[in-house]
Amino acid sequence: MMKKALHNISVMLWRIEAIFLFVCDFVFSSFAYFFALWIRFDCVYSKITPFYLKAWYNFTIPYSLAVVLVFFLLRGYKTVWQYAGFFEYAKLITGSIAMSAAHAVAITVIFGRMPLSYYILGMIFQLVLVIIPRIMASFIHIFRVLKHKADGERKNVMLIGAGSAGQLILKDIKLSSHINEKVVCFIDDDPKMRGMYIENIPVAGNRDTILENVKKYNVHKIYLTIPTAPAADRRDILNICKETDCELKQLPAIYQIVNGQVNVASMKSVSVEDLLGRDPIKADMDEVFRFINGKVVLVTGGGGSIGSELCRQIANCKPKRLIIFDIFENNAYSIQLELRDKHPELDLVTLIGSVRDSKRLDRVFSDYKPQIVYHAAAHKHVPLMEDSPCEAIKNNAIGTYNTAYAAMSHGTERFVLVSTDKAVNPTNIMGASKRLCEMIIQSFDKKIKEGEADKIPPIFTHSKKLDQDKENIDLKNAKTEFVAVRFGNVLGSSGSVVPLFKKQIAEGGPVTVTHPDIIRYFMTIPEAVSLVMTAGTYAKGGEIFVLDMGNPVKIDTLARNLIRLSGFTPDVDIKIEYTGLRPGEKLYEEKLMAEEGLKKTDNSLIHIGCPIPFDTDEFLIKMEYLTNAAYNNTTEIKEIVEKIVLTYHPAEN
Repeated sequence: MMKKALHNISVMLWRIEAIFLFVCDFVFSSFAYFFALWIRFDCVYSKITPFYLKAWYNFTIPYSLAVVLVFFLLRGYKTVWQYAGFFEYAKLITGSIAMSAAHAVAITVIFGRMPLSYYILGMIFQLVLVIIPRIMASFIHIFRVLKHKADGERKNVMLIGAGSAGQLILKDIKLSSHINEKVVCFIDDDPKMRGMYIENIPVAGNRDTILENVKKYNVHKIYLTIPTAPAADRRDILNICKETDCELKQLPAIYQIVNGQVNVASMKSVSVEDLLGRDPIKADMDEVFRFINGKVVLVTGGGGSIGSELCRQIANCKPKRLIIFDIFENNAYSIQLELRDKHPELDLVTLIGSVRDSKRLDRVFSDYKPQIVYHAAAHKHVPLMEDSPCEAIKNNAIGTYNTAYAAMSHGTERFVLVSTDKAVNPTNIMGASKRLCEMIIQSFDKKIKEGEADKIPPIFTHSKKLDQDKENIDLKNAKTEFVAVRFGNVLGSSGSVVPLFKKQIAEGGPVTVTHPDIIRYFMTIPEAVSLVMTAGTYAKGGEIFVLDMGNPVKIDTLARNLIRLSGFTPDVDIKIEYTGLRPGEKLYEEKLMAEEGLKKTDNSLIHIGCPIPFDTDEFLIKMEYLTNAAYNNTTEIKEIVEKIVLTYHPAEN
């Protein structure tokens, strides 16, 4: 209510100012030329020639109306003059001079020639008299702002970046009455800027002087205002800034300059993603659009972190139909509502079901005939899967088998498996189950290319004969292309360590880290989804796509950065405790098994792993045995998996 009331007051004051300027322009543009006559005749009214006086009198009202009309068309009464810059005043001056020229021509043609001083002085007086009220409005506002800020305790701000964005932020801070801050210095790496002043604010040095200038100027807040800076430079600067106790904020993107949205309100808090120091990986969306546009697309696990982002990106590509398939109705309902709101034209189908249920999958594929499948449904939590290994096999491995078999049986063109770097030399059952998923799609792809898809056994499902009788499906000539996409830990996902750290920090600590030396590769959800969607366009069948995720990050460093970004000091305000590695957890994750090697793609940060050869027929037979073991909830499930996934070596913690 208070915010709305303040807004209403602001609108009312703006309207009063507009009316005041309108009246001033009308009166001053009329009397400017009278003053010119008055001065021409020695400031004595009785000396003014009646002909000149009559001409002015008859011409002044129409002329003044024309002036305010021109100023209205130039948006002179919609401009917030306390924020006006060169462009606004240039428009006003140009309009005033143009109207003075029109005045000279019109009054001469209609009434006759006037004194030369009348034309010149009238133009000068009019120009000065229309500018003065606007300058006064700006000064009154600045005086109010300064008085308001003087009444409260202002926080000192350092702006990193003395370019156009930094100057716009400086202007906003100076002129906004609700921002009780004061810019005390700029930081800029351009050596030509060193020692210069911008609106009486010194450019104190480059990034190497940040720490000393924070102390020198008693800085409370640091704003990074270089939206065009490369990710590595932003990371380096932010890593310096986080060593201070200052609040950190930054401009998120260059587009805000283009859209005129550069102000303090557009600044966002620095997140841990900003410290990764890597340019985001994005798919060629034109290529992805052409691939998905007009097709029926199914996303399993569509309500999860990766699945829901896949649905968002797919919806932007205008598919013929998007099918969300998920076991958790709350997640599915949430993304359904979001997509219906943002894409009312989208043919959206939301289905509840489990990838374990082969008959449910067969019905879904039979009814909707998806052409592209993104398989994101999976159990991903390592310690929980260690305690429930059979569930990892049922949901991840057998669920992938069921979904892949249904896709192949019903003519799906592309099947993209969402995998993980934990599938590389796995030490936990979750990673081993995802490696099984990769082996499944590689087996399916090989059998299809060999023309032997009909020899792939339907595991824990209805009979193959029923499929063929019901829809006359020729499995031997199946054409589905199967690929996998492997990436690391996803920041912001439900299974990410970051939300846990933030929760622990909010509760005052301690922040728990399993081991001081544990490292992980990280990427953001949009990056992960970009890679998954790119894989769908690059696929030829059987590939495992791998993202070059840059340098790994120490989890201990990540925790300490989060503590600093939250305004606390690690081990002083918030303690860090080391709890020991959890069951199945490795100190480091590998992106690719050494024997797989890498091949390049058109995207320099996306690679293809060469598949490790294995006996496909033997593997498919073992999958039937593994399925029975998992559904019998055998306690020896890890030992069985170890014999199938030869790179799986369970960790002993």
